Amino acid sequence: MTPTRSLPLTEPTFLILLSLSPGPKHGYAIMKAVENLSEGQVLLSTGTLYGALKRLLDEDLIQRMADPLPNPTIRERKAYILTEHGRRVLNAEAARMRKLVALVPLRVGESNL
Repeated sequence: MTPTRSLPLTEPTFLILLSLSPGPKHGYAIMKAVENLSEGQVLLSTGTLYGALKRLLDEDLIQRMADPLPNPTIRERKAYILTEHGRRVLNAEAARMRKLVALVPLRVGESNL
């Protein structure tokens, strides 16, 4: 499947994938990373996050793995990591966004931006 078939990504989806680009994270770490990346503008509820993670798993953009971090609780934590397809989609979306932003200086004089 080509990465562009999954585009455009919603902002929360883009930020979830971006948060996973350095390596695996469990759900709460993803929520905090998205909040930090968006400078507090995107706050994911637990339901929204896990709904998005299920969809990303179904689309083979991420995969589940055992949490590599120590877990002091008795509850099993699931961690998520980008798949190779997920990384290609993330890169394709970043390229798409760069192209859009590059248009702004070309048109800013023609509008009331």
